[in-house]
Amino acid sequence: MRFDIVTLFPDFFTSPLSSGLLGKALAKEIATVHLTNPRDFATDKHRRVDDEPYGGGVGMLMKPEPIFAAVESLPVLPRREVILMTPQGQTMNQAMFQELGTNYDQLVVICGHYEGVDERVLHLVTREVSLGDFVLTCGEIPALTLLNGTVRLLPGTVGKEESLKAESFEAGLLDYPHYTRPAVFREWEVPAVLRSGNHAEIDRWRQEQQIQRTRDRRPDLYEKWLKDQEV
Repeated sequence: MRFDIVTLFPDFFTSPLSSGLLGKALAKEIATVHLTNPRDFATDKHRRVDDEPYGGGVGMLMKPEPIFAAVESLPVLPRREVILMTPQGQTMNQAMFQELGTNYDQLVVICGHYEGVDERVLHLVTREVSLGDFVLTCGEIPALTLLNGTVRLLPGTVGKEESLKAESFEAGLLDYPHYTRPAVFREWEVPAVLRSGNHAEIDRWRQEQQIQRTRDRRPDLYEKWLKDQEV
């Protein structure tokens, strides 16, 4: 899978792209990431990529010309999505990562800055995506989240793919509690069922914990899960 990140700050991605599971996945060419700087496509002598907004207002906007030129310089794969990272977009979730990793060969991700991008950039875009209902200093942070969340679901990234199926949100529920050695730590003991060797009981306990955790911590998810069970 190919990722094209359109960013004014390519160095932002240097360490994350070489670290952990993401770095290993890229080394194995499960995915490829290409960084393109719109400033390289600015045509004036100062290589400006921002300007004042028409109608006045605070801050600067990213100009359309460098962004269009940057995106149009990229190869076009058959199944392609052009994503703008913006607080106004659809909020990321696990289902989105699954869809992107399954249905597309190429994701072009545009990272906004300043007060945002010129509205005409949306003519390039096929989807607007947000990390949540808040504002950050740059689009690189949510872009990295989108990249990480999608790549980790691609076959071969996670050593034991079975572990992905039991994670939070995979079945509409939060994850169950996890424990490792020692069996007792500062008087806190690992639940006896997990040490019983009875896998049927362990599976039952884990599902009960998922339901209880979701009901207590995320009642919105719990209500949705209940409705899904009725279908």
